[in-house]
Amino acid sequence: MIKKSISQFLVFLLILGANFTLNAQDDSKSYVMLESMMLTPDYTKLKTLGDHMRSHNETYHKDGPFKAAVYTISTGPNSGSMVWMMGPTTYTHLDSRPSNNGHDEDWRDNVMPYIKKIHTTEYWKMDGKLSNTAMLDGDNSKYPIVFVRYGEVEDDHGYSMNTFFEMISETVKAMEGENPWGLYYNEFRQGNLGRHVASVSFLKNWAELDDDSVSFKETFNSTIGEDKWQNFIDMSNSIFSNTWDEIWSYNAYMSGN
Repeated sequence: MIKKSISQFLVFLLILGANFTLNAQDDSKSYVMLESMMLTPDYTKLKTLGDHMRSHNETYHKDGPFKAAVYTISTGPNSGSMVWMMGPTTYTHLDSRPSNNGHDEDWRDNVMPYIKKIHTTEYWKMDGKLSNTAMLDGDNSKYPIVFVRYGEVEDDHGYSMNTFFEMISETVKAMEGENPWGLYYNEFRQGNLGRHVASVSFLKNWAELDDDSVSFKETFNSTIGEDKWQNFIDMSNSIFSNTWDEIWSYNAYMSGN
């Protein structure tokens, strides 16, 4: 996102939550989906892991639907863990994902010995209508800081999801400048993890969090209407039982770039 107020914009823009059963997605194969895997590295072997992960991704995950990106989680209880992400891909692509030609053996013998734990593997499908990602061109280094908010949705409030996110989407797209923002729904049930949805803002640097030049509320009032603001806040309070934030930092070296 460009020039956003962390106090007025991110607080509301990154509010998120949706039950995957209510996911209003296009059923065609043109959707955008990402596979993500959270890993805790062996902190005593970070250099070796970095070199081996880079080699693996350069060899087997360089581009196309199997392209990999690696992020380090910089905030929250998962700080220090990594996210290995593949895509954008589709379920059809997964049937031909790398597994032969030494792929599985390389991951097993050269990467896994330096991983302490795999926490979860998830598939996130983007809401193509509501997201604002047209300015992203697949070069992760252009927006190396990623602000993610995960959300858990109350069972009895999923009916208001579309209206809520439509208001956010309309506001984001009306804001001045380029404001890359994506809304992603978790494809599979997570039990008590509650990771139903993730809202993602893409930043060029940390300094963008200091920029107060653009007000989400001001744009909301002029686009949606001042009389809708309190209803918007009330909806967010009733829809989500829990939300939490993470900031990720792109690791170009480990990604094979």
